Amino acid sequence: MTAVAIPAARPRRRVDAGRPRWVRPALAVLLVGTTGLYLVDLSASGWANAFYSAAAQAGAQSGKAWFFGSSDAANGITVDKTPAALWVMGLSTRLFGVNAWSVLAPQALMGVGSTYLLYATVRRTSGAAAGLLAGTVLSLTPAAALIFRFNNPDALLVLLLIAAAYGTVRAIEKAGPGWLALAGVAVGFGFLAKMLQAFLVLPALGLAYLIAAPTATGKRLLHLAGALGAVVVAAGWYVAVVALWPAADRPYIGGSQDNSLLGLTFGYNGFGRITGDETGSVGGGRGGGWGTTGLFRLFSSEMAGGIAWLLPAALLALGAGLWFTRRAPRTDRSRAALVIWGGWLLVTAIVFSYMGGIIHPYYTVALAPAVAALVGTAAVQLWRLRHDPAAAGVLSGGLALTAVTSYVLLIREPSWQPWLAPAVLVAGLLAAVALFFVGRLPRTAARGIAVLGLVTLLAASGAYTIATAATPHSGAIPSAGPSTGRGFGGGGFRGGMAGGLLGTATPGTTLTALLKNGGSGHTWVAATVGSNNAAGYQLASGLPVLAVGGFNGTDPYPALAQFQQYVHNGQIHYFLGDGLLMQGSSGSDDARQVAAWVAEHYRATTVDGVTVYDLTT
Repeated sequence: MTAVAIPAARPRRRVDAGRPRWVRPALAVLLVGTTGLYLVDLSASGWANAFYSAAAQAGAQSGKAWFFGSSDAANGITVDKTPAALWVMGLSTRLFGVNAWSVLAPQALMGVGSTYLLYATVRRTSGAAAGLLAGTVLSLTPAAALIFRFNNPDALLVLLLIAAAYGTVRAIEKAGPGWLALAGVAVGFGFLAKMLQAFLVLPALGLAYLIAAPTATGKRLLHLAGALGAVVVAAGWYVAVVALWPAADRPYIGGSQDNSLLGLTFGYNGFGRITGDETGSVGGGRGGGWGTTGLFRLFSSEMAGGIAWLLPAALLALGAGLWFTRRAPRTDRSRAALVIWGGWLLVTAIVFSYMGGIIHPYYTVALAPAVAALVGTAAVQLWRLRHDPAAAGVLSGGLALTAVTSYVLLIREPSWQPWLAPAVLVAGLLAAVALFFVGRLPRTAARGIAVLGLVTLLAASGAYTIATAATPHSGAIPSAGPSTGRGFGGGGFRGGMAGGLLGTATPGTTLTALLKNGGSGHTWVAATVGSNNAAGYQLASGLPVLAVGGFNGTDPYPALAQFQQYVHNGQIHYFLGDGLLMQGSSGSDDARQVAAWVAEHYRATTVDGVTVYDLTT
């Protein structure tokens, strides 16, 4: 195969001066369309993940709860994450009131921002057309539509990681330590959104700068050290504040076994996710208890619907791009971009494929920007080189690979749009054949084939994305796709192994009235085992509900003696549910002890099908 050099991106001043007139209108259409996709009928999902909605409600009622990410306004226990995403939701609920729209809209706007920022990042290395295509691919990724219409912290994580990639690209252009430090700050705040997952992009960003920045090796290393320091400061200030704050004057750190944010960072939400050795988990364990690990995990029935549509094409694009730029100068920005996006994709995909601990299908949204950037960049660059047989072959092969992948994924969901799978396969393969010869065709015919290729490239993932956006999603583990109850789609959650832990209690009117009228003079109107159960009661009543044992019912808070003291002081009015079937597989047994003590010492009544204990009688 003859090596073909991909033209290096021109400096920004020349790109802006020569930008076609259609770019701005096309960008406006992309952003308006993305806004509609992510915002229309947003409230259909209700509270979505009530666990985080309840924490946003608490943040609207209490400044301390907002800062620490408490599950309740009385500051009993926090969520099991660092709270940056809750800071945004909490501010929104303070401004617009506590309702489903005010909780979910920030994530939708993060999605629009992510689309624009990805466009801007790719444009700087590969031109406006590649940026627009990358932004379109991101918007039409099912996992993105799922998360940007939901209230999990992954939405803020994605936005911040794209911002880090943008900062790195800007830094590489002129060896700018300031931009590189800003990239580090973005990654650091990504840690405050979803902890150690944010650091998965660091190898790619660091390697790209080390390879391509136009300055001496010593300076490159010094700049990288400064950026690493920015990561530490941006992430570490909050860890330090929590560590130094008197434990008696702050909420218990949910998800930890030692009331420590560092313990949560390196344990339940850290290396335990890799090894499966997660104390307090509701499932998993060594050996892949959260699903089969391995190279093809991302193509499994659980994971594939959110991200796999263009994943093979992205890998092909990465390999081809590195081959075509193998003889380019060290500072070539096209290759640097490939290192950024390819490293992001490979490191994250390998970790997701082999991690033995907790993993959910929606995690794959972290792969979406890298997939979109690689596909957008490769499609445009290879089209520019279409007269070369090698480039035309890769372009054709990528489209054929996508058509076959889409067909395989679609036939897993036979009851949903059964005509789409064969249509995408046939049209895609025909367009792929035509693309191989497109360099020999007249311009009008070539453009027609390009349009057909783009439509077939995005048809399957786009249709699945629209179906995802049209489906209400709720619970702790949402998944992309139509609400068919089959295949890898579905609008709810798959949490059968955990019983009631992953669902949210929806109290009836009588119980809701009882709670609303029972909060006077009490710190918490009620207590119950598990954060999701507590969230439902809290959102319905508007009053703090203590989540005994945290998310999984396995945190050692409150201990039995502490709970008894709360009851003695009149701080808790009711205990809801029996609590005996709501625990995870490891961790503290305090929640079970609390539930057993309540059942032994207080009389049970039933209200709207829920066991209620009045702890004041």
